[in-house]
Amino acid sequence: MKQTMWLENQTLGTDFILLGLFSQSKYPTLFYSLIFIIFIVALIGNATLVLLIQSDPHLHTPMYFFISQLSLMDVMYISVTVPKMVLDQVNGIHNISVPSCGIQMFLFITLVGAEFFLLAAMSYDRYMDICHPLRYPILMNYRVCILLVIVCWFLGSIDGFTLTPITMNFPFCKSREIQHFLCEVLALLKLSCSDISFYETVMYLCCVLMLLIPVTVILSSYSPILLTVYRMHSASGHRKAFVTCSSHITVVMLFSGAAIYNYMLPASYHAAENDMMVSVFYTIVTPVINPLIYSIMNKDVTAALKKMLW
Repeated sequence: MKQTMWLENQTLGTDFILLGLFSQSKYPTLFYSLIFIIFIVALIGNATLVLLIQSDPHLHTPMYFFISQLSLMDVMYISVTVPKMVLDQVNGIHNISVPSCGIQMFLFITLVGAEFFLLAAMSYDRYMDICHPLRYPILMNYRVCILLVIVCWFLGSIDGFTLTPITMNFPFCKSREIQHFLCEVLALLKLSCSDISFYETVMYLCCVLMLLIPVTVILSSYSPILLTVYRMHSASGHRKAFVTCSSHITVVMLFSGAAIYNYMLPASYHAAENDMMVSVFYTIVTPVINPLIYSIMNKDVTAALKKMLW
């Protein structure tokens, strides 16, 4: 009898249902319109930043190469979630097929991991530039930068290839309604009727490792940077080092803080609404903020923008 009920639950609907952000709101159309505007602003901001870096010879340096890669990741990052979310609201259909759910989950996890490692690579680049300026052009040449970006993508994809197939192969015999606006691992696991305690422990350790390595690299890079800046006698050197490092530290804090909340805090600290709001922050808001931080706080970028506009 129990087995028959399980089979019925499994075959009632092959699609999942994404409840979305504003399922309880009286004015969902207004909020989704705002998110669509944010999406367009993020696309324009990041595309403009990439265009500036590619077109201005003064910005053809490792630091701006990594910034352009970060902008490309942000464009892909926000495109994985927002178009589907807005189209669901327009069509009134919130279903997502199992293969589409798996693809979205894989891309989301891969991009999160790749962006974390890219932020670590950017901090290493700042360390080499400030602490080893004479050897910097040799140690951080174009081939090394390309290799670092490839490694970031590879390490991010390891997380995606590990977590996605395991999560999607669990039996989902409870409700097919996902209390989220995307196929996120933790939200999907709540629908499983099997014992997932061991997998949750493994996933927690995996996420800690994927977060701990970049954070360790970032802290190890900025410790000697702060010491070197402190010893500088040039006021202009102080100012330049502060501007370039502060923008990167701001992005790291915004992105890592939200991810640490979602993936490193125990389950007792989580609620579906809070998890969605935090996911909104580093999935939708961060891609809008990043180009603003790297443009407003950077004189080279603002000068290139003025030159292009004139």
